[in-house]
Amino acid sequence: MKNHTRSISEFILLGFSEAERFESLIFTSFFITYTISLVSNFLIITVVWCETSLHSPMYMFIANLSLLEALYTTAVVPKMLADFFRQRKSISFNNCIYQAYLYFSAGSSEFFLLGVMSFDRYVAICNPLRYTAIMSTRFCMQLIVVSWMSGFLAVMPPAILILQLPFCGPNIINHFFCDIGPLLKHSCFDTKNIELMNFANAAFFLLGSLLVTGVSYMLIIVAVVKIPSAKGRRKAFSTCASHLMVVTLFYGSSIFIYVQPQETHSLDMNKLASILNTVVTPLLNPFIYSLRNKKVKEALECVVKRIVGSVTGLRSLKFKKI
Repeated sequence: MKNHTRSISEFILLGFSEAERFESLIFTSFFITYTISLVSNFLIITVVWCETSLHSPMYMFIANLSLLEALYTTAVVPKMLADFFRQRKSISFNNCIYQAYLYFSAGSSEFFLLGVMSFDRYVAICNPLRYTAIMSTRFCMQLIVVSWMSGFLAVMPPAILILQLPFCGPNIINHFFCDIGPLLKHSCFDTKNIELMNFANAAFFLLGSLLVTGVSYMLIIVAVVKIPSAKGRRKAFSTCASHLMVVTLFYGSSIFIYVQPQETHSLDMNKLASILNTVVTPLLNPFIYSLRNKKVKEALECVVKRIVGSVTGLRSLKFKKI
């Protein structure tokens, strides 16, 4: 790599140029979806932070999942929305790498956290009497820190190597963000080692956390089947249904994109799957996983009442002064 010089200082993102006639409709849909996703995720974080009744392992994990969702989608969507108004949809080389790093780091951390959450459900259902002893506050915080650090540290080595790669052109990427696969195709250096490293990371985080989730739910199903009452079985399954829906959405699209050989990739199909990952799933997760939860809804009502009460109190105080 030392004998090569980089001739590309920026990349052109094609985005949705093939659907130019529908750009206004696509922009409006993505803008509304992103806004609702961001507001709902930060609403969950605020409710969990403010309500002491939600200071338990399950809701701590949910709040961190919401924060990762917000970070994950914000790494890509604002730039994508801004490009709808630009004739030249360019991004500098360094910003391209930073975007890819943030996107894949947050995504990898989210996979790790989803595996942790499945383990939490396993302990809650299969070892309810020992739950508070096993899932202590300290242990939960350690799991959360490991989830964040593992994702951000694992993606760093390939990101550093890509920063040193020579890129000779063309500088056009058929995507709406700097995905690693399309980006590496423009390097004039052998990238097999980096592709192998990315594949190993993807396999470890996706398939590794999926294995943990699968084993946890197999044990959960065995334990639930043994519950004598139908009401008890329904209650146990209801605590897992939301997590399973999130896992199916997020893992399915990610495995389709990243855990397959590069030669078999269809860039247009990857683009569609990436929309599901970056736009649709972050919108659905808060509603599937949190806002349908009875305790979260009750806590949300309490927070809203407090806010309304404080606003009403401030207004009445102003009127008295007048």
